[in-house]
Amino acid sequence: MNVKDKVIVITGASSGLGRHFALTLAARGAKIAACARRLPLLRELAAEVTRGGGSAAAVEIDVTSAASTEAAYVTIQSLLGEPDVLINNSGVSVGGSWLTQTEDDWDKVLDTNLKGAFLMSSAFCRQWKSSGRPGAIINIASILGLRQAGGVGPYAVSKSGLIQMTKTMALEFARFSIRVNAIAPGYIETDINRGFWDLPAGQAMLKRIPQRRLGRPDDLDGAVLLLASDASAYMTGIVIPVDGGHLLSTL
Repeated sequence: MNVKDKVIVITGASSGLGRHFALTLAARGAKIAACARRLPLLRELAAEVTRGGGSAAAVEIDVTSAASTEAAYVTIQSLLGEPDVLINNSGVSVGGSWLTQTEDDWDKVLDTNLKGAFLMSSAFCRQWKSSGRPGAIINIASILGLRQAGGVGPYAVSKSGLIQMTKTMALEFARFSIRVNAIAPGYIETDINRGFWDLPAGQAMLKRIPQRRLGRPDDLDGAVLLLASDASAYMTGIVIPVDGGHLLSTL
C-alpha cells in the first residue's frame, strides 16, 4: 500500500480526522495538500509535516464555493504537482430533532458534507479526464449513511447521499481510470466527542458496538492507505465500514 510521492489532497484537514490523515499519509511519503478554511491551522500542520521531513502545502479552500473548488486543482498543481488522490473529509453536523432543525441548519450540513464533496470531485474529475490522468477519490462517509439514529437527521441524509454519489460517480468515471470509493467510519474518539463517552448515554452507546470500544483515528489508516494506493487499482464504487462491527448490532 505504497503512497510515496503521491500528491494527496485532503479537505477538512485543519483538525480532527483530516489532520490525522494528513500526518499518516505524509509519514509514508505522500505529498499533502492540506485544505480547509482555517489557514493558520493548515500552516501549522504543513510546518509539522515539513519538520518531519515530509512535503505539505496549506491551501485555503471553501468547499461550498464552486469558484474556490475550481481553483483548487490549479493551485495545488503549482505547489506540489499533479494531484493523484482527493480525500473529501470536510464535514459538519447540527444536533436536534427534525422539528427543531432549521433551514439554515439543513443548508449548513448539506452544503458542506454533500455539495462540497460534489464540487471538489467534479472539479478534479474534470481535470483528470481532460488530461487523461488516472485519479482516486476517497469520500469519508459514515455508518449513519447506512443506518439511522435520532437527532442527526441532516447529517445522516448527507452521508447517505455521499454514499450514493460515490457509487454513481464510480460508474461514470471508471472508464477514465478514475476510482471513487468511500469509508464509513463508526464512532471514532476525537477531541470534540471525548467527554461524551464517560456519560451514561455514551456508555450505553458503547455497549451496542460488538467490539465494546470506540474506534481510534488510526483504526482508519488501513482503509485510507488501501484506497489511496495502487493496491486498490481494481476497486471502485465500494464503501468500507470501519465500525467495530456496529452495523452488525442487533435490534
